[in-house]
Amino acid sequence: MGRPKILTIFNGSNHEDGDRIPLSNTVRENLVNKPDTHQDRFCRSVFNYLGSLFSNKKIDGGSRTDEEEKVISWLYSLAKSGKDLVFEYVRSTERGLSFTEAERRLKENGPNVPLEHAFPSWWHLLWNAFFHPFNIILIVLSAISFITSDNPNGCIMLALVFISVSLRFYKEYSSSKAAMKLSEFVRCPIKVQRCAGRVVQTELVVQVDQRDIVPGDIVIFEPGDLFPGDVRLLSSKHLVVSQSSLTGESGITEKTADVNEDQSTPLLELKNICFMGTNVVSGSGTGLVISTGPKTYTSTIFSNVGKHKPPDDFEEGIRHISYVLVGVMLVIVTIIILIDYFTSHIWSESILFGVSVACALTPQMLPVIVNASLAKGALAMARERCIVKSLTAIRDMGSMDILCIDKTGTLTMNRAIVIDHIDGWGSSKEKVLQFVFLNSYFKTEQKYPLDDAILAFVYTNGYRFKPSKWRKKDEIPFDFIRRRVSVILETVSTVERSSPFLDTLVVTKGALEEVMKVCSFIEHIDTGAVTTFSSEDYHRIRNMEEELSNDGLRIIGVAVKRLRMRRNDLSIVNVETAESDMVFLGVITFFDPPKDSAKQALWRLADKGVKAKVLTGDSLALAIRICKEVGIRTSNVTTGPELELLDEQSFHETIKRVTVLARLTPTQKLRVVQSLQTTGNNVVGFLGDGINDAPALDAANVAISVDSGVSVAKDFADIILLEKDLNVLIAGVEQGRLTFGNTMKYIKMSVIANIGSVLSLFIAYLFLDFEPLTPGQLLTQNFLYSVGQIAIPWDGMDEDDTKTPQRWSEKGLPMFILWNGPVCTLCDIAALLFLMLYYKSHDKELDARYEFFHSAWFVEGLLMQTLIIHLIRTEKIPFIQDVASWPVICSTVVISAIGISIPFTIIGEVMGFVGLPISYFGFLVVLFLGYFSAGQVVKRIYILIYKKWL
Repeated sequence: MGRPKILTIFNGSNHEDGDRIPLSNTVRENLVNKPDTHQDRFCRSVFNYLGSLFSNKKIDGGSRTDEEEKVISWLYSLAKSGKDLVFEYVRSTERGLSFTEAERRLKENGPNVPLEHAFPSWWHLLWNAFFHPFNIILIVLSAISFITSDNPNGCIMLALVFISVSLRFYKEYSSSKAAMKLSEFVRCPIKVQRCAGRVVQTELVVQVDQRDIVPGDIVIFEPGDLFPGDVRLLSSKHLVVSQSSLTGESGITEKTADVNEDQSTPLLELKNICFMGTNVVSGSGTGLVISTGPKTYTSTIFSNVGKHKPPDDFEEGIRHISYVLVGVMLVIVTIIILIDYFTSHIWSESILFGVSVACALTPQMLPVIVNASLAKGALAMARERCIVKSLTAIRDMGSMDILCIDKTGTLTMNRAIVIDHIDGWGSSKEKVLQFVFLNSYFKTEQKYPLDDAILAFVYTNGYRFKPSKWRKKDEIPFDFIRRRVSVILETVSTVERSSPFLDTLVVTKGALEEVMKVCSFIEHIDTGAVTTFSSEDYHRIRNMEEELSNDGLRIIGVAVKRLRMRRNDLSIVNVETAESDMVFLGVITFFDPPKDSAKQALWRLADKGVKAKVLTGDSLALAIRICKEVGIRTSNVTTGPELELLDEQSFHETIKRVTVLARLTPTQKLRVVQSLQTTGNNVVGFLGDGINDAPALDAANVAISVDSGVSVAKDFADIILLEKDLNVLIAGVEQGRLTFGNTMKYIKMSVIANIGSVLSLFIAYLFLDFEPLTPGQLLTQNFLYSVGQIAIPWDGMDEDDTKTPQRWSEKGLPMFILWNGPVCTLCDIAALLFLMLYYKSHDKELDARYEFFHSAWFVEGLLMQTLIIHLIRTEKIPFIQDVASWPVICSTVVISAIGISIPFTIIGEVMGFVGLPISYFGFLVVLFLGYFSAGQVVKRIYILIYKKWL
């Protein structure tokens, strides 16, 4: 097998035209579908595409997909079977496949790549970004504007479309590139045993590109090799494999061919199965390739990447608003155009007026407001050392109510510290620490973090073990078979004496079980007595190990042995002789401590309504210990193997209840996230930094990684933390809720103001024999109002509105409009009645009645739309209990001043306005005082009924 320099994990696919092996064996036939024809695949792809357009089915995560079930059943079948039956299952022989058969299978199954997925082209993504109801509205209106010679308004609407499409296209194109990176497969040669010859077949070992590996091949592997597919071991010698690409944990796994597993063994703990993408740490062996390409377990893990991203409630809400606006627009604009035509009998003027009404009904600044709010939040998070890749993730963080995190490096410091040094009876003894210190001090090969932890503990606690009194003679380095390291020391005093023998000491530390294997004696440190290492001692120490492990501690054993060596003996120390009949001293316990900031950060997140769940591949005992330290409840916990035994309903109930989930596989992490999203209706954030976290990151509403994470995790992340500190996420949650709140302010305010003004315009048109506003006046009013709303992203939020997660409510917006919209319309009607009754503006004999009414209606409508933000933005009394931010105040003052002054200027004369009397402005003061009073009453009743405002 080859040795790739870079280990890349692969993206699978759910397509069903992967490797097909025509077998008569019923087991294999039940696990692998029959091959599809090109016509079948084409028809299925068409129906799948159409189904995706009309189906709202969600992936709930409670059960495996059909592909996963097939692959897992196949692996267990091979793991439980003897070697002879395994060859029969895959139709191979002990000599390997012939070159002819291998070539035939390669043509039949296709190349050994875990992904055969056609990623969408850039033009397809551009079309999806363009084809949005809101964009269609603006494009249609801009086209009509150009037809009616209203070029400035048409250009403004096209610019807004360009901004919206560009931002959406950039986001989706970036996500697509991340998925394409995940599909890359490193090419390297694999050692394969094949047979050749027509009469007498000869076994040959050849190197084959991993893309050309097929089921039935016999592969030969050694340290550093990567498994090219799922492999059933045929022979093994001290084989140790790293499965970190699947588990995310740095631990190693021993594998052996001489075992038949059963169904109760967790999948990743099968001793005779090696998985695609894992690599050999030490040892060697041979194996039979049983699955390749998209039928491997690794491929099923990543087959969902890019396919199950949860729908964005906010985007769906915007889409529904667009449909409602289109419906209202078509009805009202059509009626207004017809009424205007029957009055003027001029189609061009009627259509232009209808377009102006449609523009007034459309919240044209929505893309600008939304993206300005998100960009402002991204800049604020950048100051907190946080990179925001996807702007919409900021808004989603405001809605997030569950954060799934890994223990390692997030809650903990990701480094070990020494907790205690105890003898075989559980008592702290300095001698145990002294000799483990000497081992770490003189050890030179393969320095590990545990060595640094031991040295730091000794130095910082003031121990004086005087290593200068010792001299290193030799070292037996650590390996994954022995799992221990020994140093051979001699005292300086014996070196200086003239005795023919040296006082030599072997100091060994390593995995407790492996250290005890080489011990024949145990020392009673208090008395100095050395006795035989009995079975009672062994069981006592193992029980002590279990208790310490349950407390989340890591343990290593320490042993010593005195050697009597001649002074001039230069021979190499024999490992088996040196590490035998040793004296057991005790154990050293380590712990990865929680960060000082973790507990505080979790409390702050909980105070803001965000619950934390720990999803880790570590042991349950270690996860519980950490969670207790940082204040996470551990009354409800579970493990990956336990989840595998649950049915779908029990699975969902368990996920909803538990707070700590340990020993999880990548697929299980994905299912947990999906279960929380669907059955719990939660907005889920996932913090992960490993390759194994990619499926869960892709499925989460908010994908968070760290700068030190692997490239794949960072590619799928929406947010990248430059520091592993949960306090940064708190700032993100606050910014998300501020962004969401300000966006909802604009949406609710603009929809209410726009619909209210258009309805008022329609009602006024029914009472008058002329247009309440000319098209140019209406467009000017709408333009000034829209410009005035640009300051909204810089507004603040009530403290109560940021304490809990904020989510889009499908029923909330319609009810909000029904309650608050009539208040605007009633005020406009009051202004209409005042103009008709007090100023007699409807009197046909009145001079300049058109100009006067247009001026009065223009000013009243603009002030109404400008001031409404102050009523909507807070549940408190505006200007008294709560005042808007200075940008919003300045915007209101400037736009109001411009609107009031226009009728008195030359521009006003050109637009057909006339100056207004002071009495009218006195009426407006009374009108808006009444509006704010009535609006506040409606607001309090609304809050009393619905328990919230925005």
